[in-house]
Order: sequence, then structure tokens, then C-alpha cells
Amino acid sequence: MPSYEEDLSEFERRNAQVLGISTDQVFSNEAWAKSMGGLSYPLLSDNWPYGYACAQYGVLRGEGRAERAIFVVDRQGVIRYIDIHDISEPPPTDKIMEALDKLR
Repeated sequence: MPSYEEDLSEFERRNAQVLGISTDQVFSNEAWAKSMGGLSYPLLSDNWPYGYACAQYGVLRGEGRAERAIFVVDRQGVIRYIDIHDISEPPPTDKIMEALDKLR
């Protein structure tokens, strides 16, 4: 997620809103973001009902954590790009930018 902070101007140039979502509680998200120096985009908590949004998107893992997943959603609410990565691998930002460019 820090890499998205670094590329925020590129997201803004493409009229995209970056949102993070985690199954952790709000206070855990806030502490995590603070430990990285803060985030300038929203980090949402999908903690109650536990993992509901992640389950709806099909990315809630069996042990209750969310997959590392990227969704590009257009203005009509249609998912235009999905990228699910191993939790230890950062998703490639260039692929996300390509998906956003296709929405123009």
C-alpha cells in the first residue's frame, strides 16, 4: 500500500480514487497506517460483520484474512479489472494504470 501512496499523483491524473480495505478493526488499521508514516487515502475496515465485503468480492480466505486483491471499478460500479496476488507479493502498479487508462 505504500507504493500506491508514491503513485497517488498518477491515480489522480487518471481520475481514480484509491481505497484500501482490510478485515482488521479500525484502530488496527490506524496504527498500521501510522507505523508507515500515514496514508493520504482512505483505509476501510471490513471487520463487522466480519469480512462481509471481502466475501462478496470473493477474496476472503479461509482463515479470515483477505487476499491481496486489486479491483478497478468504473463509475457505473462495474468491475473492469481484478488482480489477486499472493499476500507476500506487491501487485504490479503498471497493470493497474493500464486498466485505468482503458476506462478513459
